[in-house]
Amino acid sequence: MTITDLTLERALDAARALTLGTVCELVGLHMVVRGVPAAVGDLVLVDTAGGPLLAEVAALRHDGMVCLPLGGTTGARVGDLVRSTGGPLQVRVGDALLGRVLDGLGHPVDGGETIDHLSSVPVDIPAPPALSRPRIVQQLGLGVRALDTLVPCGRGQRIGIMAGSGVGKSSLLSMIAHGTDADVNVIALVGERGREVREFIERDLGDEGLRRSVIVVATSDAAPVERLRAAFVATRIAEWFRDTGRHVLLMMDSLTRVAMAQREIGLSAGEPPATRGYPPSVFGLLPRLLERAGTSEHGSITGLYTVLVEGDDLQDPIGDTARSILDGHVVLSRDLATAGHYPAIDVLESVSRVTSAVTTPAQQADAIQLRRMLAAHRSVRELVEIGAYVSGADADADAAIARLPRIQTFLRQPMDDVTATDEGWRLLHELVLP
Repeated sequence: MTITDLTLERALDAARALTLGTVCELVGLHMVVRGVPAAVGDLVLVDTAGGPLLAEVAALRHDGMVCLPLGGTTGARVGDLVRSTGGPLQVRVGDALLGRVLDGLGHPVDGGETIDHLSSVPVDIPAPPALSRPRIVQQLGLGVRALDTLVPCGRGQRIGIMAGSGVGKSSLLSMIAHGTDADVNVIALVGERGREVREFIERDLGDEGLRRSVIVVATSDAAPVERLRAAFVATRIAEWFRDTGRHVLLMMDSLTRVAMAQREIGLSAGEPPATRGYPPSVFGLLPRLLERAGTSEHGSITGLYTVLVEGDDLQDPIGDTARSILDGHVVLSRDLATAGHYPAIDVLESVSRVTSAVTTPAQQADAIQLRRMLAAHRSVRELVEIGAYVSGADADADAAIARLPRIQTFLRQPMDDVTATDEGWRLLHELVLP
């Protein structure tokens, strides 16, 4: 298209009659709009007394459209004028996003330069076809010894970090952001406390981590649709970097709060509550989101998704569904955290489904040997504590007891300590030598 054609097209768009609709009903997140030509997924702009309000078309009815507000509805009234924006939500993408902090809709909130000069892409695109994805064959170093050796992560893998509140999920993510081999970090903080966002960026992530990261933030007081959209905006930004040939680490904290946002939306739209109050749309949403990460012919997106399990119950509906979709999971233990063992990774309950594809047989043998020692020690721990264990009863338990201080030193790691992947494997091999 030539410059003349583009100018003519813009002039014709400006000359077209503007069709305005009105708000007919607003109950919670359920806004009914009439008179606007728009499709499902399109954005409409509502002119309220509190200022312009974006809303997303969620459903079409014979008497109007059901729209979901992307912000607070204070000041909205029946009869407010509505116009179509002409399409769905789009997000700006480009290398200029590195080091920036965006809101859940992709707008900068760090006070830096505008990003209007960047190109826009639609947020909602289909996941890559299954047969177009290269196999996962290369390990991605995360800089955390316990993960790199006992729960190895491959480029393009998706792993869930399962934990209750206050056991170190955010701290573990910051360690990984510092120590990963990935080219770019895209970090989505969904439903976080507002106080914790700046602490994570300045204290946990730091200037070095921020320089190669893009942060997408939707705090707990944001509208449910913005919290939900934040997950897809972060994923779309990660997809752009992947399509430019880079290896991206996508970290989302937390997947549970994304599901909770969809629960609010679904219940407001009239869906029936199902398992623990989650409507069916939540369990359709998770695979649509999680399947978009992975490998492609250009690069890869490795996904780390924290899952806030209710009451430390790993059979929580969201945790159980996420485990069935993801390629592995890491369990953080409250018992380890209260004992001062950080990162509080329960390696016996954690698993990576691509271990055999990204590690050598010798590395697998070392990891299995340490797991056997840890499992044997767990089975006799109470006997050891009361002095009732008889040495020689179990060779693996004897080896674990003799090496327990060294094992704990290996599994514990300060937040500012980054261990290269090769160094981690070397330390593990020395630890399990007879």
